Amino acid sequence: MWHITSDRSPLQMADTPEKVAPISASVAAAAATAKKKKSLSKPRNYDLGNGVYRFSRTRMYHKKAIYKFLDKKTPKKVKPKKRLTIEKQIGGDKNGETRIVLLKKRRANYPTADPVTVHHAKKCFRDHRRYLRPSLIPGTICIMLAGPHKGKRVIFLKQLKSGLLLVTGPFLINGCPLRRVSQNYVIATSTKLDLSGFELPQHMRDEYFKRKRDKRAKKEEGDIFSKKKEEYTPSDLRKKDQKLVDKAIIDIIRKHKDKKILFAYLSAMFGLRSSQYPHRLKF
Repeated sequence: MWHITSDRSPLQMADTPEKVAPISASVAAAAATAKKKKSLSKPRNYDLGNGVYRFSRTRMYHKKAIYKFLDKKTPKKVKPKKRLTIEKQIGGDKNGETRIVLLKKRRANYPTADPVTVHHAKKCFRDHRRYLRPSLIPGTICIMLAGPHKGKRVIFLKQLKSGLLLVTGPFLINGCPLRRVSQNYVIATSTKLDLSGFELPQHMRDEYFKRKRDKRAKKEEGDIFSKKKEEYTPSDLRKKDQKLVDKAIIDIIRKHKDKKILFAYLSAMFGLRSSQYPHRLKF
């Protein structure tokens, strides 16, 4: 007689069908979720391509039975207003009257000072990064669009630390002196001069162009009519620097092959005639 032996005990043998049961349940759950996923297919009115849908608007109007709900209006629910006060009876021999009392009591204490709001540190204008249009290169002839010299053609010399452009007429050609201007008020043209050998004086910074303004005296009788507004007069240093810069730039223009055209071009004012539009012009 042959005897078949097993390592598992009778208790373990009895547990085997119970272990198989949960596995079969998980498989059934997975199959149910798969069926659900299949049922969640495309909507009945889906896009066929290029914005063309399967059913038209009128077809969907009848399919959804929208005509049933057109004249129906749901009644507006009026919310009951909350009472703010209540009338209370005051007892006692001497009182015996009513008093109106607030249901929501006011605060007993209020702060004496407003809370301090934290302001995050902002970069000052002097710390901002300066940008320059790629069309603006030292020596570029620009057209002024604002200020007392608008319409004049000027020569761009360099960009200052504040971001403003330093330009000049020159003064001997069109009467525009050394001055600062924002690049927003300038049109850069394709005409350029070679300023490689020209160097500006070192003291020509933003402080050089700042005007000195005296402090206002205290108001007294007769001051309004006795004092007149002082007109600006350039200093001797400004006149000297203007002559120096003008001489250097005029020498550069004289060396150019089209010097006659350049002198006429710088002295002429810019303007638009009829049927001329700035966005169509090539500068």
